[in-house]
Amino acid sequence: MILTVTPNPSLDRTYELPGLSRGAVLRATSDRVDPGGKGVNVSRAVAAAGHRTAAVAPLGGPEGALLARLLGEHGIEAVGVPVAGSTRVNITLVEPDGTLTKVNAAGPEIIPGEAERLLDAVRMRSADADWIACCGSLPRGLPPEWYAELVARSHHGGTRIALDTSGAALLAALRERPDVIKPNAEELAEAVGRPLATVGDALKAAQELCELGARSVLASLGADGQLLVEGSGAYFGCAPVASVRSNVGAGDASLAGFLAADGTGPSALAAAVAHGAAAVQLPGSVMPAPADLDLSAVVTTADIPVDLVLTEPAP
Repeated sequence: MILTVTPNPSLDRTYELPGLSRGAVLRATSDRVDPGGKGVNVSRAVAAAGHRTAAVAPLGGPEGALLARLLGEHGIEAVGVPVAGSTRVNITLVEPDGTLTKVNAAGPEIIPGEAERLLDAVRMRSADADWIACCGSLPRGLPPEWYAELVARSHHGGTRIALDTSGAALLAALRERPDVIKPNAEELAEAVGRPLATVGDALKAAQELCELGARSVLASLGADGQLLVEGSGAYFGCAPVASVRSNVGAGDASLAGFLAADGTGPSALAAAVAHGAAAVQLPGSVMPAPADLDLSAVVTTADIPVDLVLTEPAP
């Protein structure tokens, strides 16, 4: 069972458009609403794969009630912590060539009592969890050290914890030694304070984060593949993608595949790559089901292509 924690969840509304013209009245060719937020997306991918999952999240207003209902429709146990503010609504506009324009709301401010109730909800629901996945940016009101406290408490309870966040919150949490962190190339570059131009640069950055406290690093490098750096060694994985329809939630699908495959070694990396490759070929933030996965197309190797130039170098 994988328990997810999303401190700033959302309702994700996606509109597919024939084109995007600033100042014009646009008519969508299709639209959908999904429960959103990085941890929620991990739960959706875990549930789509047929595994048990529960999602802890602050929920407020009619938007929070709708999010809880949508989670239930996806087969996810919603562990909602009531908050005074309303759950945010994020908008994604998709053009025919796959270009995405996203508008993310700030979300409600979490007051100290609500923050403590979130930690208590994780503690009470984590007794039978194999992994706790803490994902996303922290909302207003939560200090950067909040994730560090959650990692410490989870380890005290004997549960492995995965962390997908960035910036000060990531660096603060490293001292508590999360079992796996999942940065993308841009977040890796931010964490080490320098640009990353090649896979070798990304590998060195991931190794530095392990030295700072991460027990393993699963790094998404976009179209170029993924890196796994852990105690047993470093591995690289990639898979071909025919066309990209939407990359919203692809990293979350990767983390779900990784954790569902026990979160260690080349086999877990292969599952992560397969989930990410499948997710980008689906609309909106739809999570892949087993029928969407093609593990046979995934290549994993301990021979890291360090000279491979990243398609999108991290600033």
